[in-house]
Amino acid sequence: MKLNAFMAGLLAACLGGNALAQQPLTEVTFGTNWIAQGEHGGYYQALADGTYEKFGLKVTIVPGGPRANNRMLMTVGKLDFYMGGSMIQAFSAVEKDIPTVVVAAHFQKEPQVLLSHPGQGFDTFEDLKKSNDILLSKDGFATFYQWMKAEHGFKDDQMKPYGFNPAPFIANKAALQQGYVTSEPLTIEKAAGFKPSVFLLADHGFSTYSTTVETRRELIEKSPDLVQRFVDASTIGWYNYLYGDNAKAKELIKRDNPEMTDELLAYSHAKMKEYGIIDSGDAEELGIGAMTDERMKDFFDKMVKAGLFKPDLDYKKAYTLQFVNKGVGLDLRR
Repeated sequence: MKLNAFMAGLLAACLGGNALAQQPLTEVTFGTNWIAQGEHGGYYQALADGTYEKFGLKVTIVPGGPRANNRMLMTVGKLDFYMGGSMIQAFSAVEKDIPTVVVAAHFQKEPQVLLSHPGQGFDTFEDLKKSNDILLSKDGFATFYQWMKAEHGFKDDQMKPYGFNPAPFIANKAALQQGYVTSEPLTIEKAAGFKPSVFLLADHGFSTYSTTVETRRELIEKSPDLVQRFVDASTIGWYNYLYGDNAKAKELIKRDNPEMTDELLAYSHAKMKEYGIIDSGDAEELGIGAMTDERMKDFFDKMVKAGLFKPDLDYKKAYTLQFVNKGVGLDLRR
């Protein structure tokens, strides 16, 4: 009798477990801010290796691009999550009373760099102030260059327009050019045959988080468990992309962006590790995706000094620490 009762209990447990495993996955949409690339690798990894499914999620990644506005689609509820850039966007949302919130920051450092020609007297960050040809996009001039002026003494008349073509920089040995540490240095090396000098702005005080996960405040209030599962699964995806077998993730990236090459994917992966873009600073103890109030205040104060925001802005509405700093995935670090 006892044996029969035990077997009945075991059968019930098995059936219950199977029922749980067969529960439908929660469908989630995640919009990126540009076409698929290595800098999105952790999200594609979590999709490719089944991590999202293990967390009960059926995730669709919606690539961004020049004709896409995924941030707006997230804001109006057409997407559940959005991959943000720097915290400047998030602070601007508060300023405009847009109810979006950063719930994780998967890059501890923004990959933004300035590039110079080697051997031309631009060997330190201070030397860069000698150039009268700093090639910048309109967005670059309106954001990080305002910090460069306020913090480091650069001038408006040094700026020249950048059309995302490296030819003017390559032709002018006294020029500087903006870029991402994960891509433009390779592009220039292949086109011109020399390795440019690289100055990562994050290593000179531009302390924003980057590659953030944003969502609507409404979703946080109604489905905090869903938000937590997406953040945790994405974080594990980044650990596995950095330190594990990421071949399937790279194939998914190339599927969504047929112009992506294996060479650039390998280069961006190597540079993200070399410069500590993802796994450095607070992330070393708190886990990838970490954020702190101290770091947020530091960056906000710098943006106030640069004239981007008024000091009375309630910038803390731009983010929450509710879903991060829990050490998720630390055991996966190699």
